[in-house]
Amino acid sequence: MRIPAWTEDELVLAGALVVRNGWRELRTKDPEVHELSELLRSLPVHGPEVHALPGFRSPDSVSRKTTDFMTNHTRYSGKPTRCGKPTLLMIEAFTSREAEMLQAAQAIEDGIGSGELHLIPPQPGEVDDDGAASAIEGRLLVRRALARERDPKLRKAKIDQVRALGHPLACEVCGFGFARTYGDLGEGYIEVHHITPLFVSGAQTTRLADLACLCANCHRMCHKSRPGESWRTPTVLREQIRKSAQIAR
Repeated sequence: MRIPAWTEDELVLAGALVVRNGWRELRTKDPEVHELSELLRSLPVHGPEVHALPGFRSPDSVSRKTTDFMTNHTRYSGKPTRCGKPTLLMIEAFTSREAEMLQAAQAIEDGIGSGELHLIPPQPGEVDDDGAASAIEGRLLVRRALARERDPKLRKAKIDQVRALGHPLACEVCGFGFARTYGDLGEGYIEVHHITPLFVSGAQTTRLADLACLCANCHRMCHKSRPGESWRTPTVLREQIRKSAQIAR
């Protein structure tokens, strides 16, 4: 078995280390490299058989990855090292959205430190069909978001709030109503979505105002990843639909 390629979560953490070091590489003996190596080996992303592989996310491999980040940055004048497209996309994300990416890294570190991310099982839909999670949140933060969104108590509270306000139970993006289309079968059904990414809102108690009611399609499109892009808010998705409709005319 070969050591697997670096995941989005791992690249977020490695990128944050390089950025905090002024976009400079870190050597194998650096204490921060050893700390990150231990953290990467603790992430609930790979199976136990991977963790048993010699050299898996060793200090040497972490140091090499920091070199990839440094030498492939636009301001580096020397010869870049060879690295994969995911690393290049992560460099681009840190270059254009540094504060957001550092927040994502801190959220992963906090989730691992608290033990929360170890307790959340893999969630359906946490990765796209091509196997990639968001380049911003990484798979673990998407997993945490989906787990919260599927909390039946939270979903019921949001539905109760919508009904108490006299609003129709319909998608806030496209207006689709399950009951209108499926009759009794769709009565009372809707999905919920966090408007604010969890790496921004943190582990605070979710307020109902932080949630939006969405149909399954719009929920999927809000979470669908694109290189260097975070999930979409319902407002952004509505604008995407509007632009697409104009182009189609």
